[in-house]
Amino acid sequence: MNTGRRPKRNFLFLQGPPGPFFRLLGAELAYRRCGVHRINLSGGDRYDWSPDSGEAVIDYRGRAKDWPLFFDAYVQDHAITDVVLFGDCRPMHRSALRLAQLRGVHIHVFEEGYIRPDWMTLERDGVNGHSSFERDPEVLFAAARWLPDVPQLPAITATFRRRARDSFWHYFNVFIGKWRFPFYRTHRQDRLVAEALGWLLRFARTGRRARQAEETMAALKGQRYFLFPLQLSGDYQIRAHSPFASMPMAVDYVMRSFARHAPADVVLLIKEHPLDSGFLNWRRHIARRARQLGVADRVLHIDGGNLGELSAQSSGMVCVNSTSGTLGLEVGSPVIVLGDAVYDVPGVTHQASLDSFWQAPELPDPALYKAFKKVLHARCLVRGGLASESAIHTLIANSVERLLADDLGPRLALQAGRQELGTRPASSR
Repeated sequence: MNTGRRPKRNFLFLQGPPGPFFRLLGAELAYRRCGVHRINLSGGDRYDWSPDSGEAVIDYRGRAKDWPLFFDAYVQDHAITDVVLFGDCRPMHRSALRLAQLRGVHIHVFEEGYIRPDWMTLERDGVNGHSSFERDPEVLFAAARWLPDVPQLPAITATFRRRARDSFWHYFNVFIGKWRFPFYRTHRQDRLVAEALGWLLRFARTGRRARQAEETMAALKGQRYFLFPLQLSGDYQIRAHSPFASMPMAVDYVMRSFARHAPADVVLLIKEHPLDSGFLNWRRHIARRARQLGVADRVLHIDGGNLGELSAQSSGMVCVNSTSGTLGLEVGSPVIVLGDAVYDVPGVTHQASLDSFWQAPELPDPALYKAFKKVLHARCLVRGGLASESAIHTLIANSVERLLADDLGPRLALQAGRQELGTRPASSR
């Protein structure tokens, strides 16, 4: 006899962001009577979620080649219904996701928010270049009619120090945990020891970096400029969803285009990522390349400053595929995307070449961007963050609701939009 009960949900957590978020999220799901499992792949994972925490937590200490079959057996043996992870491009995640999809397991992928601050990304099956998010402008307009406006909410407390602290201790434990996880290879390209030394030097030079940022802002005063926010060197979005093998390669591409095609009275401001370890001295690297290209007086580096304010005052923003691009769109600034990003929608971002962007950047269509945001918030975003206790607790509360609920509302809105137009889903560009 059918009692109408839904089968128990069993969540398996893989690698999360540095810090306690995944452990606390798992505890909340366990409180909701869900099964909670965790597989640690590194010493950093073990530091963030110890096997002593009470849930079903195990360490995988084997080789990468044996991981897919181990993962698949674990999913079957424990009747896993849902897999939760942060970032879908890490090698161990990619192989696991392919098998999970074959088993019909629900996949929930967290990532930094497409819209920042105060929001995190949570999508089914994949994010960024792997996202199934609709990018057809007509479908977005039609779907947005069925959805509420994005609420205006107060800012969430956040501190850079919290993110830096969690990252430092996570990667420190990746390094010292090598004896326990001898075959683990971090998804970050940088050598961990050198990166840790870079962080120590970065903290030691806090005062100098602040003075240099002030000097750069003074030099920028009264000048037209384009903004290029850097991504982390180890960001898999660069390698997986862009034509560039590394961030230095992307920087060289942008600087060469700027030197050849930008108006002579315009400056290029390159902003360092606030969580960059300093493994590569970007200030020195950029200055040297600018001299070689003959634009030493027109290319500036800044390690600091408010990205939102810099975006608002700029003539446009260049992104590989960073979610920083949405900060530019928020203030109506032209944005060009060199890789693959969910917000790279015709009518929202510059669709022609980078060479043309310096001369005639395309402004975003405000109505289309509003429709895009409504659909994006309903389908892909959860409120909260990782940079404070209150931000994490807000993120947990909203994430649990999304994980346990069917995402029928946003999907039905998109379906209605497509039916209204008589179209099939547009493929991602």
